[in-house]
Amino acid sequence: MSQNFEPVASCQGQAGGVIARDGHILFCAVDESRILDFDPDSGAVSEFRRYTSRISGLAPWPSGRIYAAQSGSRRVVQLNPDGSVSTLSSRLGGRVHNHPFDLTVDGSGRIWFSDPYSAIPAQGPQVFERLGHASVLRLRQLPNRHWTMDRMTTDTSFPGAVQVSADSSTLFVTENDPDPQGRRELRAYPIFADGNLGRPAVLHTFGSDHRGPHRGGYGLCLDAGGRLLLCAGSTESGPGPAVYIFGLDGHISGTLALPENPAACCCLGSEIYVTTVGGRLLRADAG
Repeated sequence: MSQNFEPVASCQGQAGGVIARDGHILFCAVDESRILDFDPDSGAVSEFRRYTSRISGLAPWPSGRIYAAQSGSRRVVQLNPDGSVSTLSSRLGGRVHNHPFDLTVDGSGRIWFSDPYSAIPAQGPQVFERLGHASVLRLRQLPNRHWTMDRMTTDTSFPGAVQVSADSSTLFVTENDPDPQGRRELRAYPIFADGNLGRPAVLHTFGSDHRGPHRGGYGLCLDAGGRLLLCAGSTESGPGPAVYIFGLDGHISGTLALPENPAACCCLGSEIYVTTVGGRLLRADAG
């Protein structure tokens, strides 16, 4: 399946995480350290937040709060409706974690986030060494309202996008090792009743050829029917940039070709929105 994506907004540098909120689309202008607000009805673009310290991922919560992966400050934060920011726990076993990239919230309010390494250093003096692993971590709030952090994966080296299924029974993760011999996969981890993860099923893999490694997945979201959408690929190698649509059975049910390399995606009604590495927000009606 192919579809015509139209550009509806843009930013300087790379765009990142994108979510639907109150009928609008919020997307990260990562290199500008801003979050922009696109109104689909009027086409207007306004500034939602500034000085975001390279927020690269967003996850909404029904109360109006938004959780954000603040890569430039090596922390996950809560964006409050009044404009303030609350910092959640940023330490795993007493050590500051790496550079959060993407995040998702399950039905119990637990925040799952990918924590890869970044070539771009955090702001300020480089006091804290990175962890000896790049994993998916999870924040959960204790009865005293403090947050605690757990390491959830031990088999990832370059985790990227994360998404919890609509029933909170599965965690989807993209593994994006850029080495030609590295793994670039979409994985589905079962979430057990005790909160731990089981061994993952690999739903899709990306290979390499003489042009280099095929770019893996960098954006995940759910559509209104609970299907999983994966933004992946590039114009440089492989089958090209596309949105892969996975049915509820875990099999690919369709693809939507993209004109440029994707960064993240979200759905609003029947429309799919995709941010790109080149700084654009694209839109298509998937019917």
